[in-house]
Amino acid sequence: MRELQGGFLIIVLAACAWGCTALGSRGRDRSYAAMEAAGRVPAVARREARLEEPALEESSGVAASRRNPGLFWTHNDSGDGPYLYAFDGRGQRRGVWHVTGARAEDWEDMAAGPGPEPGRAYLYVGDIGDNDRSRAYVTVYRVPEPQVVPDDARSTRRRPRATEPAEAIRFKYPDGRHNAEALLVHPSTGDIYVVVKSGEPGCGVYRLRAAQVTAGVNTLERVGEFRSPSPLGSLVTGGAISPDGRRVVLCDYLSAYELRLPEATPAPFESVWRQTPAVIQVGPRRQGEAVCYRLDGLALALTSEGYPAMFYEVELKAVVSSQ
Repeated sequence: MRELQGGFLIIVLAACAWGCTALGSRGRDRSYAAMEAAGRVPAVARREARLEEPALEESSGVAASRRNPGLFWTHNDSGDGPYLYAFDGRGQRRGVWHVTGARAEDWEDMAAGPGPEPGRAYLYVGDIGDNDRSRAYVTVYRVPEPQVVPDDARSTRRRPRATEPAEAIRFKYPDGRHNAEALLVHPSTGDIYVVVKSGEPGCGVYRLRAAQVTAGVNTLERVGEFRSPSPLGSLVTGGAISPDGRRVVLCDYLSAYELRLPEATPAPFESVWRQTPAVIQVGPRRQGEAVCYRLDGLALALTSEGYPAMFYEVELKAVVSSQ
C-alpha cells in the first residue's frame, strides 16, 4: 500500500508518541538505533542486500521458494501488472514471470504452500488491498510455482516468462468490507488466512479452508484476532506461517511479531491466535511491507518498499520479549 497520505501521517505521529525521532534520510529508524546503543534490545543478526531487479519499486509481498530452495519471490504493490520476480539471497535477479490469467488491482502479499495437486508447490498472491472498502470481493491467485533455471535471469518485465494458468479464488468477509495486506497459507493443510489492517488495538483473522474453495465467491470465516503490542495499533502489513506450521509471523512498519503454538501439549493451529506475541526487532527498514520465514524456518526474510528495494534476513534469536 502507498502510505503517503493520511495513513502515513498517523504512523509518523504515533511513532513520535512512542519516543521515536524522525526517520533518517536513508530510512533508518534512529529510535531503534538509540535503543540498541543503550542496550535495551539485543544486537540483531541481520544480513541485507539490494534487490537488483530495476522493476521492483514497491516490494509488497515475499515468499521463500519451495521448488527452488534458496530463492525468493516478490511482487510490486498497486500500479504494476501481474508480475512475479525471483531473486536469491544476495539480491540477484533470477527472472520475471507474468501470472497467466491474473489481474493486479492491489496486490498486497503472497505466500507459498500446497495446492490441489499433491506434492506440487504453489504460489498464492493476494489481491486483497481495499483502502476505500469499496470492493464487493477480493481475490487470491493460486498458481503452480515455476521452476527457475539460469537462463530465466534474462527475462524482464517487457519480456517475461509465463506461468501456468492461475486459479482465481474470490472471497468476501462475513462482517463487511476490510482492507488487508497480510496473506498466509498453512504449509500442510493449504488453508488460506487473511489478517486485516485495522489500525485499532486488535484486527480480525479470517480463514478459508482449502477443502471449501469454490469457483464462486467464497465467504471467509473469522477465526481469531491479533492484538499488536505496538502503540501504532494493528497496522499489519505482511505475514507468514512457518514451514513446520507451528509459528506465525506478522509485521508492521517497524517490527515483527511471532505467535507460537504451545510446546508442551498438542494444540490445534487455530489456538495460535490466542497466544501472546513476542516482539522481534528486525532493524530499520524504509517501509516494512513484507515478511516470510526462510525455508529452514530459522530466520525471517523481509523486504521494504521504495527504490532500490532492499532484502533482509534476520535470525530468529532476535526475539526481544513477550508482552
